[in-house]
Amino acid sequence: MDWVNLVWQGLLVGFLASVPLGPIGVICVQRTLSGSHRSGFVSGLGAATADTIFATLAVFSLSFLTDFMTAYKVWFTAIGGILVIVLGVSIFNKRVRRPSQRRQTRSSLVSDYFSILLLTLTNPAYILVFITLFAALGISSEGYSVGLNVVLLLGVLGGAGAWWFTLTYVVSRLRKRFRLRHLWWINKITGGLIVLFGVLLVLSIVVDLGPVEYILP
Repeated sequence: MDWVNLVWQGLLVGFLASVPLGPIGVICVQRTLSGSHRSGFVSGLGAATADTIFATLAVFSLSFLTDFMTAYKVWFTAIGGILVIVLGVSIFNKRVRRPSQRRQTRSSLVSDYFSILLLTLTNPAYILVFITLFAALGISSEGYSVGLNVVLLLGVLGGAGAWWFTLTYVVSRLRKRFRLRHLWWINKITGGLIVLFGVLLVLSIVVDLGPVEYILP
């Protein structure tokens, strides 16, 4: 049946689009190590939601939204770069605690989700990734009803979510091997990397960074 194929195609696209470990991945890994699997996974779901929004624009060819985001790409990029730098500095200066000492409240998980959702949405160029993947895998929305296209997009969300669950679960299993000293270094290294990503993102406004731009948020 068409809907079964679309689900599998969507799962594959969502998974492949999420695998590149850019600054979003680094943040999710850091939150898993310093907080919990739940914190890292919920953060990843924010990225998965943003990816599904980009996939929706690609599938339904919502040109007026795509044109708007493209027209203001410089502003989106600048804001995204600044946010990445701020997050990086925050992680770099973060006080190290044992993971079990952090209280996981509903509000903190909501903050984890929306912070990554908004950060990922600052890179509208990522729409091109989905257009490329759809084309490379021979996936076309033409001839399908709105319902079937929604099924495809749910597959994308599921595939992206599966990647973030797998990544954060593996990291959380390894977390028990880390001591406070290790966590201190992890915060310094990941914070520094994220700041570097943010600087590269801002530089990409005026400098052609080539393939590096594809791993930015």
